[in-house]
Amino acid sequence: MTTLVLTVVGDDRSGLVAAVAGVVERHGGNWERSQLAELSGAFAGIIEVTIAPERADDLRGALAALEGLLKVTVHAGAEEAASGEEARPLTIDVIGNDHPGIVADVSAALRTHGVSIDHLTTRTTEAAMYGGRLFEATVVARVPASVDLETLTAELERLAAEIQVDVTLGS
Repeated sequence: MTTLVLTVVGDDRSGLVAAVAGVVERHGGNWERSQLAELSGAFAGIIEVTIAPERADDLRGALAALEGLLKVTVHAGAEEAASGEEARPLTIDVIGNDHPGIVADVSAALRTHGVSIDHLTTRTTEAAMYGGRLFEATVVARVPASVDLETLTAELERLAAEIQVDVTLGS
């Protein structure tokens, strides 16, 4: 089977998921995993599809026909690379007063230690009691076995104090 990764974006309206799912199904594809969301009136997502190699080009063409309803970009999925090194799961929760740069700072610290982000969810909410906006993030990541968790934890705690957020690590 061939794996395709679809990115979709368009103005939010009823029937967008059904339109993509219908094309995938009619062309023999199997919808494996996805993350889809409405953000500020736009609908966006990423979808992993498997399909017989000989049918992949037909599916690509059919998805292009959705232009006008959704912009769909098709990427070839990659086989998971074997780095030879075991990785440990890590969940990081971040919460604090919202300000620019939180995601950039946290992701840069993780990159420095070779940590790979598998999933990132963020949101801002009104913090009525504090008179501003509250930023919350959850990072699900993989930490290479060669990385010292105490060093990584210390770096994230130092960063949290510097950018004035709370960071909680879990496995």
